[in-house]
Amino acid sequence: MIRISGSFQARQDGCPRSTIRRSVLVRVVFSLLFWSGLSVPQAAHAAGFSVQQVQSVFLFNFAQFVKWPTKAFPDSGSPLTIGVLGANPFGGTLESTVRGETVDGRRMAVKYSRRAEDLKNCQIVFISQSEAGRVGATLGTFQNTAVLTVSDIPRFCEQGGMINFVLEGGQVKFAVNTRPAKAAGLQISSKLLRLAK
Repeated sequence: MIRISGSFQARQDGCPRSTIRRSVLVRVVFSLLFWSGLSVPQAAHAAGFSVQQVQSVFLFNFAQFVKWPTKAFPDSGSPLTIGVLGANPFGGTLESTVRGETVDGRRMAVKYSRRAEDLKNCQIVFISQSEAGRVGATLGTFQNTAVLTVSDIPRFCEQGGMINFVLEGGQVKFAVNTRPAKAAGLQISSKLLRLAK
């Protein structure tokens, strides 16, 4: 398991700031991730990011720094889809973050479901806290698929998940479990892994 050093101070009320445009939010958090330093928590706090906004932008950026095998997409025109399993903690934040964006020429899309089977064709699946009692069975559903599994459920990586969001002292951090990612045929960019503690 690798703990990534990028972290961001975030509000926990989940309320989006209407004054922050999506494109600005994406660029600012992206820059903070790759040019992180002592001012990161203060800058994010000053911008008033919510936990859900920070997580949404991280999910968008994960899509840019993970390579999927060709079999992960039904065809060359298929979108890169982020699935949300269980209760939706993002409201409209995730959709507004990826709206109009592309990764490797693929448009991005978001899909919601309360059934893991419905999301097996997604490239990233965020497993909501509402699914905490079913993590093992849920991850079993995605076994032998090229799905990047992400959650903020405590000890998610230790249960076989790939990326685990952690909130420590108001800062959003994340850990990466490279073993299941490699087993799924996913290639996580060294640019992302270089930020590991």
